[in-house]
Amino acid sequence: MSTRIPVPTPDGEMTGHVWLPDGTKGPAILLLQEIFGVSRYIQRRAADLADAGYVVLVPELYWRLNRHLVDESAPDALEQAMALAGQLDWSAAVGDAVAAFTHLRGMDEVHGVPAVLGFCLGGGLAFNVAAETEPAALVSYYGSALPQLLDLVPRVTCPSLHHFGTDDDYLDARTVQTISQALTADGRPTRVELYDGANHAFDNDDFHLHDPEASRQAWGTTLGFLQQHLPV
Repeated sequence: MSTRIPVPTPDGEMTGHVWLPDGTKGPAILLLQEIFGVSRYIQRRAADLADAGYVVLVPELYWRLNRHLVDESAPDALEQAMALAGQLDWSAAVGDAVAAFTHLRGMDEVHGVPAVLGFCLGGGLAFNVAAETEPAALVSYYGSALPQLLDLVPRVTCPSLHHFGTDDDYLDARTVQTISQALTADGRPTRVELYDGANHAFDNDDFHLHDPEASRQAWGTTLGFLQQHLPV
């Protein structure tokens, strides 16, 4: 079960959802949504992380827009979501995510510096947040904005893990190679994992591009990485 909380930002209160582990306290993760919003899938992943021992905060990053959520199972879900994401002010969304990170770090239930994890839209936002906040670790699933954020690489100094499918319709092999080379330059503490035949959004089991085997492998790698850098 999650709890709704207000997250203060310079422009008002943003709704956040918090999941607590069984012990009610622990290390923390800021989880950032896909373009579909804080969907049932994102909520399940937050619950999975809480089951693994983490305090999890998921902010509603579409709070400034008139619509917050798209049903991934709808025939035109991707078109709807792309239109909604297209209304998002990137700088404002980064500021809101940083505000959520700061709020999470100050919660009584949280031990230490949080990590940040994001999917798709959230994968790029998580990378941008890592450049601003120095989290304990970063996990990015197929961060769609990464090609436009590579100038931030020198500012992302935390250990990071990036997941990509080799058949991603939105981040082709050459783009992923460019991202990988930039992220791993100069011996940075960065891992890039590729999943053969997987498309974009392969972890989302409510979406038609879901790849069960890639999802299983990537999630196991994610939990191992988090346990290494943010032990429970």
